[in-house]
Amino acid sequence: MRAERVVSIARVRGMGIFLGLISLVMLLPFGFEVPARTEATFEISQAPALPVPALSMDVRLVSVVLGLVTAALCGVLVLRRSTRGAYAVFTAGVLCFLWSFLVWVGRGNSLNFVALLGLSLISATPIVYGSLSGVLCERSGVVNIAIEGQFLLGAFCAVVVDSATGSLWAGVAAGAAVGALLGWVLAFLALRYGADQIIVGVLIDAFALGFTNYMLEQVLSPHENLNSPGTFPAVALPGLSRIPIVGPILFDQNVFVYGAAMLLVLVNVALFRTRWGLRVRAVGEHPQAAATVGIHVLSVRYRNVVLGGLVAGLGGAALSIGSTGQFSQDMSAGLGFVALAAMIFGRWRPYGALGAALLFGFARSLVGFLGVLGVAIPAPFLSMAPYVITIAVVAGLVGRVRPPGADGVPYRAE
Repeated sequence: MRAERVVSIARVRGMGIFLGLISLVMLLPFGFEVPARTEATFEISQAPALPVPALSMDVRLVSVVLGLVTAALCGVLVLRRSTRGAYAVFTAGVLCFLWSFLVWVGRGNSLNFVALLGLSLISATPIVYGSLSGVLCERSGVVNIAIEGQFLLGAFCAVVVDSATGSLWAGVAAGAAVGALLGWVLAFLALRYGADQIIVGVLIDAFALGFTNYMLEQVLSPHENLNSPGTFPAVALPGLSRIPIVGPILFDQNVFVYGAAMLLVLVNVALFRTRWGLRVRAVGEHPQAAATVGIHVLSVRYRNVVLGGLVAGLGGAALSIGSTGQFSQDMSAGLGFVALAAMIFGRWRPYGALGAALLFGFARSLVGFLGVLGVAIPAPFLSMAPYVITIAVVAGLVGRVRPPGADGVPYRAE
Protein backbone atom coordinates (compact mmCIF):
# COMPACT_ATOMS: atom_id res chain seq x y z
CA MET A 1 0.00 0.00 0.00
CA ARG A 2 1.37 3.41 -0.90
CA ALA A 3 1.87 6.04 1.79
CA GLU A 4 -0.68 8.77 1.35
CA ARG A 5 0.16 12.46 1.36
CA VAL A 6 -2.51 14.84 2.56
CA VAL A 7 -2.39 18.61 2.05
CA SER A 8 -4.96 21.22 3.05
CA ILE A 9 -5.97 24.48 1.37
CA ALA A 10 -4.47 26.36 4.32
CA ARG A 11 -1.12 24.65 3.77
CA VAL A 12 -1.25 25.47 0.06
CA ARG A 13 -1.86 29.14 0.84
CA GLY A 14 1.00 29.04 3.35
CA MET A 15 3.29 27.73 0.63
CA GLY A 16 2.08 30.54 -1.62
CA ILE A 17 2.93 33.14 1.04
CA PHE A 18 6.38 31.59 1.36
CA LEU A 19 6.90 31.91 -2.39
CA GLY A 20 5.80 35.53 -2.15
CA LEU A 21 8.45 36.25 0.48
CA ILE A 22 11.28 34.65 -1.46
CA SER A 23 10.16 36.46 -4.62
CA LEU A 24 10.81 39.74 -2.78
CA VAL A 25 14.31 38.55 -1.98
CA MET A 26 14.85 37.69 -5.64
CA LEU A 27 13.55 41.05 -6.83
CA LEU A 28 15.40 43.26 -4.33
CA PRO A 29 18.73 41.91 -2.93
CA PHE A 30 19.30 39.48 -5.81
CA GLY A 31 17.88 41.78 -8.49
CA PHE A 32 17.54 45.55 -8.39
CA GLU A 33 20.25 46.02 -5.73
CA VAL A 34 22.87 44.32 -7.95
CA PRO A 35 24.79 46.77 -10.17
CA ALA A 36 23.74 46.78 -13.82
CA ARG A 37 25.61 44.56 -16.29
CA THR A 38 27.00 42.35 -13.52
CA GLU A 39 27.45 38.84 -14.88
CA ALA A 40 27.83 35.39 -13.38
CA THR A 41 29.73 32.70 -15.31
CA PHE A 42 29.03 28.99 -15.00
CA GLU A 43 31.63 26.49 -16.16
CA ILE A 44 29.66 23.50 -17.44
CA SER A 45 32.30 21.36 -19.16
CA GLN A 46 35.00 19.03 -17.83
CA ALA A 47 35.44 16.89 -20.94
CA PRO A 48 38.25 18.32 -23.14
CA ALA A 49 37.23 16.20 -26.11
CA LEU A 50 33.69 17.60 -26.05
CA PRO A 51 34.03 21.15 -24.73
CA VAL A 52 30.94 23.15 -23.85
CA PRO A 53 31.33 26.94 -23.69
CA ALA A 54 30.84 28.65 -20.36
CA LEU A 55 27.42 30.14 -19.74
CA SER A 56 27.26 33.81 -18.69
CA MET A 57 24.12 35.40 -17.24
CA ASP A 58 23.14 38.95 -16.33
CA VAL A 59 22.51 38.71 -12.59
CA ARG A 60 19.95 41.51 -12.33
CA LEU A 61 17.95 40.44 -15.38
CA VAL A 62 17.81 36.76 -14.44
CA SER A 63 16.85 37.45 -10.82
CA VAL A 64 14.13 39.97 -11.72
CA VAL A 65 12.57 37.66 -14.32
CA LEU A 66 12.69 34.67 -11.96
CA GLY A 67 11.34 36.83 -9.13
CA LEU A 68 8.34 37.83 -11.24
CA VAL A 69 7.74 34.19 -12.20
CA THR A 70 7.88 33.17 -8.52
CA ALA A 71 5.49 35.99 -7.60
CA ALA A 72 3.06 34.70 -10.24
CA LEU A 73 3.35 31.19 -8.78
CA CYS A 74 2.65 32.72 -5.37
CA GLY A 75 -0.60 34.12 -6.74
CA VAL A 76 -1.53 30.74 -8.20
CA LEU A 77 -1.19 29.06 -4.81
CA VAL A 78 -2.80 31.79 -2.71
CA LEU A 79 -5.87 31.96 -4.97
CA ARG A 80 -6.05 28.22 -5.51
CA ARG A 81 -9.22 26.37 -4.52
CA SER A 82 -7.87 22.89 -5.23
CA THR A 83 -4.84 21.15 -3.72
CA ARG A 84 -4.04 19.13 -6.84
CA GLY A 85 -0.67 20.03 -8.34
CA ALA A 86 0.18 22.40 -5.48
CA TYR A 87 3.52 20.76 -4.78
CA ALA A 88 4.53 20.94 -8.43
CA VAL A 89 3.87 24.71 -8.40
CA PHE A 90 5.72 25.11 -5.10
CA THR A 91 8.69 23.09 -6.36
CA ALA A 92 8.88 25.25 -9.48
CA GLY A 93 9.03 28.37 -7.30
CA VAL A 94 11.77 26.93 -5.10
CA LEU A 95 13.82 25.96 -8.17
CA CYS A 96 13.47 29.52 -9.48
CA PHE A 97 14.78 30.83 -6.16
CA LEU A 98 17.68 28.38 -6.22
CA TRP A 99 18.62 29.45 -9.75
CA SER A 100 18.47 33.11 -8.75
CA PHE A 101 20.55 32.43 -5.65
CA LEU A 102 23.26 30.62 -7.62
CA VAL A 103 23.41 33.48 -10.13
CA TRP A 104 23.68 36.00 -7.29
CA VAL A 105 26.38 33.92 -5.60
CA GLY A 106 28.40 33.72 -8.81
CA ARG A 107 28.20 37.44 -9.62
CA GLY A 108 31.59 38.64 -10.80
CA ASN A 109 32.97 35.09 -10.41
CA SER A 110 33.15 31.81 -12.28
CA LEU A 111 31.28 28.91 -10.67
CA ASN A 112 32.09 25.36 -11.74
CA PHE A 113 28.55 24.03 -11.96
CA VAL A 114 29.59 20.52 -12.96
CA ALA A 115 31.94 20.21 -9.99
CA LEU A 116 29.18 21.48 -7.68
CA LEU A 117 26.72 18.84 -8.89
CA GLY A 118 29.38 16.11 -8.74
CA LEU A 119 30.20 17.00 -5.14
CA SER A 120 26.47 17.08 -4.37
CA LEU A 121 26.18 13.49 -5.57
CA ILE A 122 29.08 12.41 -3.35
CA SER A 123 27.59 14.25 -0.36
CA ALA A 124 24.21 12.62 -0.98
CA THR A 125 25.60 9.07 -1.19
CA PRO A 126 25.76 8.32 2.58
CA ILE A 127 22.27 9.79 2.95
CA VAL A 128 21.02 7.44 0.23
CA TYR A 129 22.44 4.45 2.12
CA GLY A 130 20.91 5.69 5.37
CA SER A 131 17.48 6.33 3.86
CA LEU A 132 17.49 2.87 2.26
CA SER A 133 18.33 1.43 5.67
CA GLY A 134 15.34 3.25 7.12
CA VAL A 135 13.07 2.04 4.31
CA LEU A 136 14.09 -1.59 4.85
CA CYS A 137 13.50 -1.40 8.59
CA GLU A 138 10.33 0.67 8.70
CA ARG A 139 8.64 -1.17 5.85
CA SER A 140 8.81 -4.21 8.14
CA GLY A 141 7.48 -2.22 11.11
CA VAL A 142 10.66 -1.35 13.06
CA VAL A 143 11.82 2.25 13.58
CA ASN A 144 15.59 2.50 13.14
CA ILE A 145 16.77 5.62 14.96
CA ALA A 146 20.18 3.93 15.25
CA ILE A 147 21.29 4.88 11.72
CA GLU A 148 23.46 7.67 13.14
CA GLY A 149 25.31 5.19 15.35
CA GLN A 150 25.62 2.70 12.50
CA PHE A 151 27.15 5.47 10.38
CA LEU A 152 29.69 6.32 13.07
CA LEU A 153 30.81 2.79 13.90
CA GLY A 154 30.76 1.79 10.24
CA ALA A 155 33.03 4.71 9.37
CA PHE A 156 35.32 3.97 12.31
CA CYS A 157 35.71 0.25 11.64
CA ALA A 158 36.18 0.82 7.91
CA VAL A 159 39.07 3.21 8.61
CA VAL A 160 40.77 1.00 11.19
CA VAL A 161 40.50 -2.23 9.20
CA ASP A 162 41.56 -0.54 5.96
CA SER A 163 44.56 1.08 7.69
CA ALA A 164 45.58 -2.16 9.39
CA THR A 165 45.20 -4.46 6.38
CA GLY A 166 45.81 -2.11 3.47
CA SER A 167 42.66 -3.43 1.83
CA LEU A 168 39.86 -1.04 0.95
CA TRP A 169 37.42 -3.90 0.44
CA ALA A 170 38.24 -5.28 3.90
CA GLY A 171 37.32 -1.86 5.26
CA VAL A 172 34.01 -1.94 3.39
CA ALA A 173 33.27 -5.40 4.77
CA ALA A 174 34.12 -4.26 8.31
CA GLY A 175 31.82 -1.24 8.05
CA ALA A 176 28.97 -3.38 6.73
CA ALA A 177 29.54 -6.05 9.41
CA VAL A 178 29.47 -3.65 12.35
CA GLY A 179 26.35 -2.00 10.94
CA ALA A 180 24.66 -5.39 10.70
CA LEU A 181 25.76 -6.17 14.28
CA LEU A 182 24.16 -2.99 15.59
CA GLY A 183 21.06 -3.85 13.57
CA TRP A 184 20.96 -7.21 15.32
CA VAL A 185 21.29 -5.53 18.73
CA LEU A 186 18.34 -3.28 17.88
CA ALA A 187 16.28 -6.22 16.65
CA PHE A 188 17.21 -8.42 19.64
CA LEU A 189 16.26 -5.84 22.27
CA ALA A 190 13.20 -4.47 20.48
CA LEU A 191 11.75 -7.72 19.13
CA ARG A 192 12.89 -10.31 21.66
CA TYR A 193 12.33 -8.25 24.82
CA GLY A 194 9.88 -5.64 23.55
CA ALA A 195 12.07 -2.66 24.45
CA ASP A 196 10.99 0.68 23.06
CA GLN A 197 12.50 0.94 19.57
CA ILE A 198 13.15 4.68 19.80
CA ILE A 199 14.94 4.41 23.14
CA VAL A 200 17.09 1.48 21.97
CA GLY A 201 18.04 3.41 18.84
CA VAL A 202 19.00 6.50 20.85
CA LEU A 203 21.10 4.36 23.21
CA ILE A 204 22.93 2.82 20.25
CA ASP A 205 23.63 6.30 18.89
CA ALA A 206 24.94 7.47 22.26
CA PHE A 207 27.12 4.36 22.62
CA ALA A 208 28.57 4.78 19.13
CA LEU A 209 29.37 8.44 19.73
CA GLY A 210 31.05 7.80 23.09
CA PHE A 211 32.93 4.72 21.90
CA THR A 212 34.30 6.30 18.74
CA ASN A 213 35.32 9.50 20.56
CA TYR A 214 37.15 7.44 23.17
CA MET A 215 38.88 5.28 20.57
CA LEU A 216 39.84 8.33 18.53
CA GLU A 217 41.51 9.94 21.53
CA GLN A 218 43.06 6.86 23.08
CA VAL A 219 43.94 4.74 20.05
CA LEU A 220 43.83 6.58 16.74
CA SER A 221 45.52 9.80 17.90
CA PRO A 222 48.60 8.04 19.39
CA HIS A 223 48.74 5.56 16.48
CA GLU A 224 48.17 7.66 13.37
CA ASN A 225 48.91 4.68 11.15
CA LEU A 226 45.50 3.31 12.17
CA ASN A 227 43.80 6.44 10.86
CA SER A 228 45.49 6.60 7.47
CA PRO A 229 43.30 4.58 5.14
CA GLY A 230 43.20 4.73 1.40
CA THR A 231 40.15 6.00 -0.47
CA PHE A 232 38.37 4.58 -3.46
CA PRO A 233 39.37 6.46 -6.62
CA ALA A 234 36.85 7.68 -9.16
CA VAL A 235 36.13 5.11 -11.86
CA ALA A 236 35.26 6.65 -15.22
CA LEU A 237 32.87 4.51 -17.25
CA PRO A 238 34.22 4.28 -20.83
CA GLY A 239 32.29 6.48 -23.25
CA LEU A 240 29.64 7.56 -20.75
CA SER A 241 32.01 9.69 -18.69
CA ARG A 242 32.80 11.82 -21.75
CA ILE A 243 29.21 12.97 -22.27
CA PRO A 244 29.13 16.74 -21.75
CA ILE A 245 27.82 17.91 -18.36
CA VAL A 246 26.11 14.62 -17.41
CA GLY A 247 29.15 12.37 -17.92
CA PRO A 248 31.49 13.82 -15.27
CA ILE A 249 28.64 14.05 -12.77
CA LEU A 250 27.13 10.58 -13.07
CA PHE A 251 29.74 8.36 -14.68
CA ASP A 252 33.04 9.43 -13.11
CA GLN A 253 32.45 8.54 -9.47
CA ASN A 254 33.72 6.06 -6.91
CA VAL A 255 32.28 2.62 -6.20
CA PHE A 256 30.09 3.84 -3.33
CA VAL A 257 28.14 6.10 -5.69
CA TYR A 258 27.66 3.31 -8.21
CA GLY A 259 26.79 0.92 -5.38
CA ALA A 260 24.13 3.29 -4.06
CA ALA A 261 22.56 3.52 -7.52
CA MET A 262 22.44 -0.26 -7.90
CA LEU A 263 21.14 -0.71 -4.37
CA LEU A 264 18.34 1.78 -5.04
CA VAL A 265 17.12 -0.25 -7.99
CA LEU A 266 17.57 -3.54 -6.14
CA VAL A 267 15.65 -2.43 -3.04
CA ASN A 268 12.83 -0.89 -5.08
CA VAL A 269 12.41 -4.02 -7.20
CA ALA A 270 12.68 -6.30 -4.17
CA LEU A 271 10.09 -4.37 -2.16
CA PHE A 272 7.50 -3.83 -4.88
CA ARG A 273 8.05 -6.59 -7.43
CA THR A 274 8.84 -9.75 -5.44
CA ARG A 275 7.13 -12.11 -3.02
CA TRP A 276 9.72 -11.20 -0.38
CA GLY A 277 8.79 -7.54 -0.67
CA LEU A 278 5.10 -8.32 -0.46
CA ARG A 279 5.69 -10.20 2.79
CA VAL A 280 7.80 -7.38 4.22
CA ARG A 281 5.13 -4.79 3.43
CA ALA A 282 2.41 -7.04 4.81
CA VAL A 283 4.32 -7.39 8.08
CA GLY A 284 4.83 -3.64 8.25
CA GLU A 285 1.17 -2.85 7.57
CA HIS A 286 -0.75 -5.55 9.43
CA PRO A 287 1.39 -8.19 11.16
CA GLN A 288 -1.58 -10.08 12.63
CA ALA A 289 -3.06 -10.58 9.17
CA ALA A 290 0.34 -11.61 7.81
CA ALA A 291 0.71 -14.18 10.57
CA THR A 292 -2.64 -15.78 9.70
CA VAL A 293 -1.33 -16.70 6.24
CA GLY A 294 1.81 -18.33 7.62
CA ILE A 295 4.33 -15.47 7.58
CA HIS A 296 6.68 -15.51 10.57
CA VAL A 297 6.51 -11.84 11.54
CA LEU A 298 9.48 -11.71 13.91
CA SER A 299 11.79 -13.51 11.47
CA VAL A 300 10.92 -11.05 8.71
CA ARG A 301 11.58 -8.13 11.01
CA TYR A 302 14.85 -9.59 12.29
CA ARG A 303 16.16 -10.06 8.76
CA ASN A 304 15.14 -6.60 7.61
CA VAL A 305 16.61 -4.79 10.61
CA VAL A 306 19.93 -6.62 10.28
CA LEU A 307 19.93 -5.96 6.54
CA GLY A 308 19.10 -2.30 7.18
CA GLY A 309 22.00 -2.09 9.62
CA LEU A 310 24.33 -3.57 7.02
CA VAL A 311 23.26 -0.93 4.48
CA ALA A 312 23.76 1.86 7.05
CA GLY A 313 27.23 0.46 7.81
CA LEU A 314 28.05 0.79 4.12
CA GLY A 315 26.93 4.41 4.37
CA GLY A 316 29.38 4.91 7.23
CA ALA A 317 32.19 3.42 5.16
CA ALA A 318 31.22 5.80 2.33
CA LEU A 319 31.71 8.71 4.75
CA SER A 320 35.28 7.71 5.60
CA ILE A 321 37.07 5.59 3.01
CA GLY A 322 34.72 6.75 0.27
CA SER A 323 35.26 10.45 0.83
CA THR A 324 37.44 12.04 3.52
CA GLY A 325 40.10 9.32 3.91
CA GLN A 326 40.19 9.42 7.71
CA PHE A 327 38.00 9.21 10.80
CA SER A 328 37.23 12.38 12.75
CA GLN A 329 35.18 13.15 15.82
CA ASP A 330 31.42 12.87 15.22
CA MET A 331 32.06 12.77 11.49
CA SER A 332 28.49 11.73 10.69
CA ALA A 333 27.31 15.09 12.11
CA GLY A 334 23.65 14.08 12.30
CA LEU A 335 23.47 12.59 8.80
CA GLY A 336 21.68 9.54 10.19
CA PHE A 337 18.77 11.74 11.21
CA VAL A 338 18.93 13.59 7.89
CA ALA A 339 18.61 10.18 6.22
CA LEU A 340 15.46 9.50 8.23
CA ALA A 341 14.07 12.84 7.11
CA ALA A 342 14.88 11.89 3.51
CA MET A 343 13.00 8.63 4.00
CA ILE A 344 9.94 10.51 5.29
CA PHE A 345 10.23 13.07 2.48
CA GLY A 346 10.24 10.16 0.03
CA ARG A 347 7.21 8.54 1.69
CA TRP A 348 9.07 5.35 2.60
CA ARG A 349 9.89 4.64 -1.05
CA PRO A 350 13.49 4.28 -2.34
CA TYR A 351 13.20 6.61 -5.34
CA GLY A 352 11.42 9.28 -3.31
CA ALA A 353 14.17 9.10 -0.71
CA LEU A 354 16.74 9.55 -3.49
CA GLY A 355 15.24 12.90 -4.46
CA ALA A 356 15.39 14.11 -0.86
CA ALA A 357 18.96 12.84 -0.43
CA LEU A 358 20.07 14.75 -3.52
CA LEU A 359 18.45 17.90 -2.13
CA PHE A 360 20.28 17.53 1.18
CA GLY A 361 23.53 16.65 -0.58
CA PHE A 362 23.26 19.76 -2.76
CA ALA A 363 22.70 21.93 0.32
CA ARG A 364 25.80 20.47 2.02
CA SER A 365 28.07 20.85 -1.01
CA LEU A 366 26.85 24.37 -1.70
CA VAL A 367 28.10 25.45 1.73
CA GLY A 368 31.67 24.59 0.72
CA PHE A 369 31.41 26.39 -2.60
CA LEU A 370 30.04 29.53 -0.99
CA GLY A 371 32.94 29.57 1.45
CA VAL A 372 35.45 29.37 -1.41
CA LEU A 373 33.71 32.18 -3.30
CA GLY A 374 33.75 34.38 -0.22
CA VAL A 375 30.00 35.03 -0.16
CA ALA A 376 29.08 37.51 2.56
CA ILE A 377 26.92 35.05 4.50
CA PRO A 378 28.14 33.83 7.92
CA ALA A 379 29.59 30.31 7.70
CA PRO A 380 27.54 28.97 10.68
CA PHE A 381 24.36 30.15 8.96
CA LEU A 382 25.35 28.35 5.77
CA SER A 383 26.13 25.17 7.71
CA MET A 384 22.62 25.25 9.15
CA ALA A 385 20.99 24.96 5.72
CA PRO A 386 20.80 21.13 5.44
CA TYR A 387 19.37 20.85 8.95
CA VAL A 388 16.85 23.64 8.41
CA ILE A 389 15.62 21.65 5.41
CA THR A 390 15.44 18.55 7.65
CA ILE A 391 13.33 20.40 10.23
CA ALA A 392 11.01 21.67 7.49
CA VAL A 393 10.51 18.13 6.21
CA VAL A 394 9.73 16.50 9.55
CA ALA A 395 7.53 19.49 10.52
CA GLY A 396 5.22 18.63 7.65
CA LEU A 397 6.29 20.86 4.77
CA VAL A 398 5.75 17.92 2.42
CA GLY A 399 2.29 17.36 3.84
CA ARG A 400 1.07 14.70 6.21
CA VAL A 401 2.42 11.32 5.22
CA ARG A 402 1.15 7.99 6.44
CA PRO A 403 3.90 5.59 7.53
CA PRO A 404 3.45 1.81 7.39
CA GLY A 405 0.53 0.90 9.64
CA ALA A 406 2.52 -1.12 12.18
CA ASP A 407 5.64 1.06 12.14
CA GLY A 408 7.08 1.11 15.67
CA VAL A 409 4.29 -1.08 17.07
CA PRO A 410 5.55 -4.12 19.02
CA TYR A 411 4.24 -7.47 17.83
CA ARG A 412 3.24 -10.24 20.19
CA ALA A 413 2.57 -13.69 18.70
CA GLU A 414 -0.62 -15.16 20.11
